[in-house]
Amino acid sequence: MKRLALVGACSLLVLVLWGAPAYAVQTVTIDFTNAPQGTHFVTGTPAPSCTATATSVTCPTQAFELAGVGNKNATATLVAEFSAIVDCFNPGQNPNNPVESHTQTIAVTSTSGLLSPKNGRLTIGPLTATAPSPAEFQAQATCPNPNWTAVVRPGSILLVSFTFTVTFVGFAAPAITISGTDP
Repeated sequence: MKRLALVGACSLLVLVLWGAPAYAVQTVTIDFTNAPQGTHFVTGTPAPSCTATATSVTCPTQAFELAGVGNKNATATLVAEFSAIVDCFNPGQNPNNPVESHTQTIAVTSTSGLLSPKNGRLTIGPLTATAPSPAEFQAQATCPNPNWTAVVRPGSILLVSFTFTVTFVGFAAPAITISGTDP
């Protein structure tokens, strides 16, 4: 009976872990020396973080609010890098065997545009970057021979890394940076 319970518990754990979305390892850097003097998080606002899956990333997961920014505008930017395996096929050979395979990457950028504060408060809402389609990867794919056909391997498109920044106008570096990589 104990073995049956143990097997059941292990099976449940495997199902939970298998069905869980992949979350990237994240590093959050807050440097309010790169913001108007007095900038701080509004009490009760969620801490900035990102949510990532194999084919998309959203930063921040929930909108957050900064106070003490005066009238300084800012821009939020999300840059995500996705990769795919590209197989190159020679039309004169077996169509089931690629001649050459390589990994290709594409960067996707999403921006808030200029964010303007109201009454010294600035709200930063979520931005999302979604993986390019197989057709978009194929359009940019290159093979060693121009006569070969590039095909994106099914299921190979994955998030590699991302960087989310909040940068105030007039400051050279971001006040907030969240960077992540595939776990």
